Amino acid sequence: MKVLLIGSGGREHALAWKLAQSPLMTEFYAAPGNPGIAEHARLVSLKVEDHEAVAAFCAQKAIDFVVVGPEAPLVAGLADRLRADGLKVFGPSAAAAQLEGSKGFTKDICARYNIPTGAYQRFNNAPKAKAYIRAQGAPIVVKADGLAAGKGVTVAMTVEEALAAVDDCFEGAFGAAGAEVVIEAYLDGEEASFFCLCDGRNALPLATAQDHKRVGEGDTGVNTGGMGAYSPAPVMTAEMIERTMKEIIEPTICGMAESGYPFSGVFFAGLMITAKGPELIEYNVRFGDPECQVLMMRLKSDLLPLLLAAAEGTLDKVTAEWSDDPALTVVMASKGYPGSYEKNTPILSLPEAGDGAKVFHAGTSLRDGELVATGGRVLNVTATGQTVGEAQSRAYALLDKVEWENGFWRRDIGWRAIERERA
Repeated sequence: MKVLLIGSGGREHALAWKLAQSPLMTEFYAAPGNPGIAEHARLVSLKVEDHEAVAAFCAQKAIDFVVVGPEAPLVAGLADRLRADGLKVFGPSAAAAQLEGSKGFTKDICARYNIPTGAYQRFNNAPKAKAYIRAQGAPIVVKADGLAAGKGVTVAMTVEEALAAVDDCFEGAFGAAGAEVVIEAYLDGEEASFFCLCDGRNALPLATAQDHKRVGEGDTGVNTGGMGAYSPAPVMTAEMIERTMKEIIEPTICGMAESGYPFSGVFFAGLMITAKGPELIEYNVRFGDPECQVLMMRLKSDLLPLLLAAAEGTLDKVTAEWSDDPALTVVMASKGYPGSYEKNTPILSLPEAGDGAKVFHAGTSLRDGELVATGGRVLNVTATGQTVGEAQSRAYALLDKVEWENGFWRRDIGWRAIERERA
């Protein structure tokens, strides 16, 4: 099978690493890719925003299957354009990708189909949004409606912080994504990520993870795209997974189909486990980053047939097998992230990773044959272990062998699970 993978981040490196292991794979391309992905696939210098160029490449190479990694091409309708040529594509239509492309759309779906989530209101101007915040009080959550690379959400502990977040949105801090804001009730509990493949009718639960969104240790500082993750998430017990499927995932599948937007791809449900049970914080329509890295380390099954079944509508005919060993990944980021940071800083050396360990490239490039950091989140140092504590120790031991002066990272990834293990 000839496969094209779209994307260039750590998530896509993890997908490439896993897809390349499939005996079904005959030719493997990635656009635009990164130096890590180049170990597994042939890189193609396509502009992913140019849907016609992607379609032409697929026709030229007789591509059988396209896997779209990031959310932006899905929201922009790349999957629709390729399906128009009869291609099989992993990823939702632009209409279904509104689940991530518009937080307001998702909240409206939740309201219509009684999916548990925080109470909310949508606003297209600052004065009304601020009046609502003053009436509700804090803590409260302010979200830019559109795609903001994981940075458009403010969990405001004071009214002043919430008002400032509204100004950020309407004054252009997140571009067009902030033209509308969603303001919702603060949910108290423990966050978790749940992943589930869907083919429009059938669902295949995958695995759970827990991300670390805040830039600083002890979950302090501003939100980022994610500073590390581990899988599975202990808070997601068998009972909680069953409730998530029945109360959140299944009503969403039915609701999206009934609304005329059947969903095909992966549901990434960001959850808050409250005293009442699982409640939806938000949906993403692609694998998480860095959650994908730990999921792929634990997946024992061949990934390619699973993604293909989601595209073909045959998920009821496949199963996924998982390792019981936890996996943990630590994000190495450029100093200054998630604010401004220096680009093209040299990465002098990466360690050889053994069994159950891998350094995934997220924001890297080659300049004159030398590896450099080009992104905010640059490397994902990942390891497995019999416990989360062991996986953490192995990941940090590997990380300490990376030679990159401009990098920083958190030293406490996995702390909640490790506290449980010690209790």
